[in-house]
Amino acid sequence: MALPRSNVRRIPPESHQHARGRDDIRGRDTTLPPDARDARTRDRRSDARFGDVRDGASSGWRDDPDADPREVRYASDAGDGSDLGDGSDLGDSSDLRDRRNPRDRRNPRDSSDLRDVRAARPRQPAPRETGGRTARRAPGTRRAPRPVDAAATTALAKPAAAKPTTARRGKAGAAKSGPSLGQASGIMAIGTIVSRASGFLRTVAIAAAIGTGAVGDAYNVANTTPNILYDLLLGGILTSVVVPVMVRAAKEDPDGGDSFASSLLTIMILGLGVAVAVGMLIAPWIINAYLDAGPAEQALGTEMLRWFLPQIIFYGVGATIGAILNVRQSFAAPMFAPILNNLLVIATCVTFIYIVSGPRPPGVDGPKAITDTQITVLAGGTTLGVVAMTLALLPALRKVGFRYRPRLDLRHPELRSAARLAGWTLLFVIVSQAGYLVIVNLSTATTAYTIYTYGYQIFQLPYAIIGVSVITALLPRMSGHAAQGRRDLVRADISTATRVAVTAIVPAALFLLALGRPIAVAVFHHGAVDYHDAVDIGDTLSAFALALVPFSLFQVQLRAFYAYQDSRTPALVNIGVVAVNVLGAVVLTVLVPEEHRAPALALAFATAYLVGLAATTILLRRRLGGVDGNRTARVITQVAVAAGFGAVIASLLAQGIRSVIGTGWLSSGVAVVIAAIVGGALFIAVATRMNIHEVNALIEVVNGRLGGRLGRGRGRGGPGGPASSPAPAGRTGRTGRREPSSQTARAATPPRREGQDERSGPAAGTRRTGRPPRRR
Repeated sequence: MALPRSNVRRIPPESHQHARGRDDIRGRDTTLPPDARDARTRDRRSDARFGDVRDGASSGWRDDPDADPREVRYASDAGDGSDLGDGSDLGDSSDLRDRRNPRDRRNPRDSSDLRDVRAARPRQPAPRETGGRTARRAPGTRRAPRPVDAAATTALAKPAAAKPTTARRGKAGAAKSGPSLGQASGIMAIGTIVSRASGFLRTVAIAAAIGTGAVGDAYNVANTTPNILYDLLLGGILTSVVVPVMVRAAKEDPDGGDSFASSLLTIMILGLGVAVAVGMLIAPWIINAYLDAGPAEQALGTEMLRWFLPQIIFYGVGATIGAILNVRQSFAAPMFAPILNNLLVIATCVTFIYIVSGPRPPGVDGPKAITDTQITVLAGGTTLGVVAMTLALLPALRKVGFRYRPRLDLRHPELRSAARLAGWTLLFVIVSQAGYLVIVNLSTATTAYTIYTYGYQIFQLPYAIIGVSVITALLPRMSGHAAQGRRDLVRADISTATRVAVTAIVPAALFLLALGRPIAVAVFHHGAVDYHDAVDIGDTLSAFALALVPFSLFQVQLRAFYAYQDSRTPALVNIGVVAVNVLGAVVLTVLVPEEHRAPALALAFATAYLVGLAATTILLRRRLGGVDGNRTARVITQVAVAAGFGAVIASLLAQGIRSVIGTGWLSSGVAVVIAAIVGGALFIAVATRMNIHEVNALIEVVNGRLGGRLGRGRGRGGPGGPASSPAPAGRTGRTGRREPSSQTARAATPPRREGQDERSGPAAGTRRTGRPPRRR
């Protein structure tokens, strides 16, 4: 089997009568591109390491004195094939013999006839291009022996009992392999949807318990502050820097990364514990910075903040445990643990409303001031939910074989690597939190923060379910293409992710814009939230809907920079986004009345991310040589037109129903359900009529998941499906690649010969029949 020359001991011309001379053109890889020949030339220099063999009788070629010993691979690796990455998919040696001409079979050492097979395969990066690491054979492929001379093999052989790179990867990882990518994605998708749904119910329960007044502002600001402090201290660094370093430690450390993970957990507990102690002392100043309100409201916020500050420790420990589990291919627990937190907070709100005595709704002073018992139940139950969320991860951590051992190794190389990479990420987080501080002060001045927060949480639902799923699937593949230097594939990944996202994000944005008020009334008009406050939340939600498309696409495009390990560009772009958001918020709060301040802040948010999307698009076009903008704009326009018809009809229908049966929360809920069903059906009908291929592909995927329950007309091969109404040639399939239409595919597919494998055409057929392909 032909491999890079650095793996084979060269045989001098006089050692075998059939060996070709150096000047024989038949011995050159003229079919390879120049960069591949240069890479192979660099690999030839690696034999300079073995001077004792080179000086012996079997050496006849001059070696380059500038050889790099790190590029040498042992010939005895042919036994296990663990580092094969160049031609390991060609099958065993019998397959290679079948591909030779009869006259070539007499010379087993002459592998020049396999160069056409090598040239047909995509070029594999040389060891120097991959950081000195050799490529590994794809799982499930068969090994093939290397055409190595026996004497050279003996000279280059390494000890047989070689130890693996890592001693262990945890009991669970050693016992069985992790779930496939599809299974992992399914687990994360289900966990995300259920977690967001329970979080939505939690928001409704909190609003029903304390309303949207001064107590609501004090509670939400105090409960958000631990998240802010956690992000400032470690949150952004942990998610974007420490987790990749932990993956590398799990692969390269002798103990599978356990010592690094234990050191990281110890640092979390000690460092965040000190931060909590300091926060307890300066709690009044923290609340004064975020809450622009009177003394009574600030005193309530300070008391609640002291209840909430211990959450920082559990947030940090929980996030670290989640990273350890994901590295060990355990995805279920980190995705489902937040559900326990949400359920405990919902139970706390139910207890607060129906069991604990006190004023309804509570205030910050006067006869309706909130009692100490109410504060204890509300704040203590909220913190208990975070504690339970973290403790729920411990059984899964034990199951994967990880054992925590308290240790503090600040000199660990992976910790130093994480510290070097954290600078720009920390700048990103600091700038974001500085802008958030301004927004909080502008909103709390008129008790609009709670309304702004509830509108933002509903706005996040479509992005969390659709956008995050697309980003999760996109980043690993795009990172691999970026590492290979394939700008064309990175462009294709960005184009596919954008078109898939807008297919669902654009309709969601238009329907939120059209049905904002009835949605908010149906969801929040309970308990302490009156009709007027619910309408304000609905107006804020409609304003946030304008930001849904630019915000989602901005997040997708940022992943392209992260795929190139560029955290500097996102940090600098984020400075501009935050500056536009703050400037717009200040201007709009001056121009609009106080009762409309929350929707005004949402409009500033939308404007900021529209500017950010324009900036990232320009920068990506320069880096990638284009972002498939015309095609993406065409899809966005088509989907917007189709969804616009449905949104307009849904808005008119909801208004008509509410005018007949009333504007309460139940009648508003009925109107939203009916309007959404009718408007969604109209959107699908118009999109199908317009032949929007991305929408058709999405319908096919959903129909496949439902087992064809959407009707025979949408399935494959059914009436109205691809067989009867083929799409134009080159349509975009569900994988994001260009697929031929059914008629084109049938016309272009040659008839299959007897015994030929369907997988790869003639090359696969030779494995079954033994007949070599016809040489041209």
